[in-house]
Amino acid sequence: MSIAAQTSADAARKIFESVYGGAPTGIWAAPGRVNVIGEHTDYNEGFVLPMGIDRYTAVAAAPRLDGVLRLISSGGSTGVVEIPLAAIEPGAQQDWTAYPAGVAWALSGAGALAPGFTGADLAYSSSVPVGSGLSSSAALECATGLALTGLAGQPISPAELARLTQLAENRYAGVPCGPLDQLSSAFAAADAVLHIDTRSFDIAIHPFALAESGLALLVMNTKVQHSHGESGYAERRATCEAAARTMEVSALRDLTSADLERAAAKLDEVSLRRVRHVVTENERVSRFVSLLQLGPLEGPRLNSAGELLTSSHTSLRDDYEVSCEELDVVVDAALRGGAHGARMTGGGFGGCAIALVSADRLDRVAETVSDALPGAELFTVAADRGAFQVY
Repeated sequence: MSIAAQTSADAARKIFESVYGGAPTGIWAAPGRVNVIGEHTDYNEGFVLPMGIDRYTAVAAAPRLDGVLRLISSGGSTGVVEIPLAAIEPGAQQDWTAYPAGVAWALSGAGALAPGFTGADLAYSSSVPVGSGLSSSAALECATGLALTGLAGQPISPAELARLTQLAENRYAGVPCGPLDQLSSAFAAADAVLHIDTRSFDIAIHPFALAESGLALLVMNTKVQHSHGESGYAERRATCEAAARTMEVSALRDLTSADLERAAAKLDEVSLRRVRHVVTENERVSRFVSLLQLGPLEGPRLNSAGELLTSSHTSLRDDYEVSCEELDVVVDAALRGGAHGARMTGGGFGGCAIALVSADRLDRVAETVSDALPGAELFTVAADRGAFQVY
C-alpha cells in the first residue's frame, strides 16, 4: 500500500474516533485520477487513457442500526450530517453529501446492500484537490461504495462499483459525466495506465512507470474551481449527441477523420469543431497507446508522446473550447520550460493541467510555471492502485 493511501486512511480513522467515539469497522480508499489523454471522448463512447494517482479519498466506517447515514469530512464545514435512509432521494442534498447519499441510493436500488444494511457512520479524509479535474467526486463515490457494500457483507466487483457510482453522479448529484472517472478510480493499477473503450468497457493495462524512464508527470493546479453541473459540460455533451444524430451514427466514436468533410456539409460551425475534437482525440489516444506498446517512452517515442499531449490541449482549447486563460498559461509555460508535452486534464473550465517532463528538467519547468501563474499548486503524481479496503 502506498504512503499516500495510508496517510488518508490514518486521517479518516482519527476523524472517526474523535467524532463517533469508537473504532471504525474498516477503512476503504479510492484514488483520484489523471487522464493522460482522451478528453471529452468518454460520453461519446470513445477511448480514454487515465491512471489512478497517489492521492486518495479514504472513508472510515461502521454500521448503524437505526436507518441513518452520518457523514463528516475533514474538508466539510457542516459538521456531522445525518441523513435517514428513508429520506434519500435525488435532489434532497445540495452539497458534498449528495455524492455519498447518491451512492447509497444507487446501491440500494440495485440490491447491492440487501438484505441487512441499516445505516452507517462515515468519516472522510482526502488528498485529492476538490474541483481540480482530478476526479475528487469519483474517488469519494468509489470509496463510499466499497465501504457500504463492505459493511453490508456484499462484495462488489470493480465493474459494478464503477457502473453504480456513475449512476449516482448522473441521477442523484445531477452531473452528466461519462464513465471515465469512476472506471479510473475503480480499476486503476500501480505504474500503469488504463486504455478504456467506453463503449464495450474493455480495459487494457499498459506499463507507465515514468520514474524508471527518468520522467515525471507534473500536475499544475490553477486553483480555478469548476463544476461540471454548472459549467458548459452539459452543453458540450448535448451538442455531441445532436451531431451524432445528424451524422446518423450512434455516437461520435463511429466517425473518423475521413468523415470530417461530410460533417462540414451537414453541421454548423460550432458542432463541426466539437466533432473534430472528438474524432482527432480518439485518434490521439490510439497513437499514444501504440507508442506505449513499443516500450518505455524515450527518444523519438517520447517526443511523439509529448506532441500528442500538446496537440490534445490545442484541440480542447480551440475546437472544444473548454480551456481557460489560466490553463493556457500553465501549459504554455511548461512547454517554454522544457516539458516534452502538456495539456489540460479533466472536464476543463479550470482545474489542472499536466506536463510530461524529464526528471532533470523538473525544477526548471516548475519554476517557469510558478513565474507565469504564481498561485498555481504544483506537484508530481505517480500511477497508483484502484479502490480497495485498507483494513
